[in-house]
Amino acid sequence: MRPMLISAPAVEPVSLVEAKSWLREDASDEDQLIQALIVSARMTLEAYTRRFFVTQSWRLILDAWPLSVAASSTFAIPFAPFQSVAAIRVYDGADVAQVVSATTYRAPAAGEGGRIVFIKPPPLPGRLADGIELDFSVGYGALATQTPEPLRRAILILVAHWRERRGDDADDALPRAVEQLARPFRRERLL
Repeated sequence: MRPMLISAPAVEPVSLVEAKSWLREDASDEDQLIQALIVSARMTLEAYTRRFFVTQSWRLILDAWPLSVAASSTFAIPFAPFQSVAAIRVYDGADVAQVVSATTYRAPAAGEGGRIVFIKPPPLPGRLADGIELDFSVGYGALATQTPEPLRRAILILVAHWRERRGDDADDALPRAVEQLARPFRRERLL
């Protein structure tokens, strides 16, 4: 299973204006740095929590269906919060993508990792490698304010921490306040 980002979030959970207010920064000299720190903080906390904060689209590429599809007609989406499936494609023997009809599966939104429940068995891929593509959306929502407030606050604290230290701190751990805010959202590793 190989994940591939299709489209990144359209907005960050924290705006440049919010970050500058938090930092008590009026000048625009460091806007580019602060914006980069916001993105880095979001990505760091997404990795830590194993959740995506703002709506983004991903593709999972599989060689074959996992055993769970044959056993229980269910495919677990390992990303959270799960929003929806955009498309499922299975490549046939002629190396042509066949779109799996949305009438043959259900994929309800879920706060945790989602799942696709097949009403009828999906077709088997006709090629040995990368025969299946699943496109889906994850995240708390398209608006920055839909990201839970503790995670937004953790981003602000981490941005301030990195800006103050600028690489001087040899400790690679997250600051205690950031970890305390993000820990309740942390998911166990699924894979």
